[in-house]
Amino acid sequence: MTWKTKEQHVRIGDFVGLIQRPQPAKTPAERLSRRFLTIEDLRAGAKKRLPGSMFDYIEGGGEDERSLSRNRQSFRDYSFLPRWGSTEAPDLQTQILGRMSPLPLILSPTGGTRLFRPEGEIAAARAAERAGIVYGLAGLSNTSLERVAEAAPGARRWFNFKPRPDKALTQAMLDRVAAAGYDTLVVNLDTRAIGQRERDFTNGFTAPPSLKPKTVWEGMTHPAWAMGFLANEAIAFPNLTPEAPTGRITSTPAMWKELLGGSYTPLGWSDMEDLRARWDGGIVAKGVVHPEDAVRAAEIGCDAVQVSNHGGRQLDHMASPMDVLPEIAQRVSGRAELIVDGGVRRGTDVVKALALGATAVAIGRPYLYGLAVAGQAGVEHSIQIFRAEIERAMFLIGCTSIQELRDRGPELVRHTASFLPTAPQHSNTH
Repeated sequence: MTWKTKEQHVRIGDFVGLIQRPQPAKTPAERLSRRFLTIEDLRAGAKKRLPGSMFDYIEGGGEDERSLSRNRQSFRDYSFLPRWGSTEAPDLQTQILGRMSPLPLILSPTGGTRLFRPEGEIAAARAAERAGIVYGLAGLSNTSLERVAEAAPGARRWFNFKPRPDKALTQAMLDRVAAAGYDTLVVNLDTRAIGQRERDFTNGFTAPPSLKPKTVWEGMTHPAWAMGFLANEAIAFPNLTPEAPTGRITSTPAMWKELLGGSYTPLGWSDMEDLRARWDGGIVAKGVVHPEDAVRAAEIGCDAVQVSNHGGRQLDHMASPMDVLPEIAQRVSGRAELIVDGGVRRGTDVVKALALGATAVAIGRPYLYGLAVAGQAGVEHSIQIFRAEIERAMFLIGCTSIQELRDRGPELVRHTASFLPTAPQHSNTH
């Protein structure tokens, strides 16, 4: 049988000859690459595997989630203007706080990580170690900072640190962090209170947690997740005190209150100045959107500013990092490195942020999706997706290095508003 067109005959046999039976995948990485092409695919996989309340804890934002949606939209508001010419394979290496990284990518601290996979922080740290990129451990993580260090000794590890009004307590905690080999502190400046995350409230993620019948039902209908959750250590928060935990750690209502209810202690710039005097390593001021705060952080000696609205999980209706990044880059003017997080789902998002002045980009939800789907292998796959997409985007816009991308950024990336026609100027003569 043939189909006849004006130009040629097309035989069904020609198509049959192109059909190939795929060979079985030989490794977990190969299986994941066939099934999950994008971060959105991993997101769908995580949503399927996790109970609804657990997925909502990853996915949700504050109040009406306007900040959450703005983070994604703000990346869409920028467009590429690629230039034609011969281009070599892009080099993705870059320097982050004095050390080379093979990618301009950081795994940002995330709390409660073992809720999504029993291996939790250890799986994520090992994935970062294999990729050679920075892993940030949350102060409200479920695995002690010592255990993470032992599990991933070759990883570059940062710790999400909370200064205390009691300076002796602050110093004791700093000593613990330093002894475990963490070289940089990430200090949240945007958690004076915990945002009203209404999905969590509805699901019983309160302080202390309120188990609801629907939560039990969700666990029963997600047996793979439930078996992993029940067969492993209870969820606890072993990094809240200066003493390294010994033996089995159990959670307490106070721990859950700090995670979900917030425990405000008044802190200001003087506390950051004190921290700078006490700590010889790097300091990242995280959660900055106001240019004046970025300048102040640089002036007191913070090595980097993480331009962030906490992934849209804190104050709703906040500016997104991409809304303010160009101004912050101009105001800081190289006095501190700039890290961007929030709404990053594509390699093109990373490229846009770098072009607008970022040193690196941090991800949270994307690697948690991978963790929920396949543990360490899933986190590694999320990193690989970004690697491939960043490289492809740089090739297509005509950049061969991260430094070239930063240097030529204003030429290659523009806000879509700049393409809109301007209103004609009418003469006011009579």
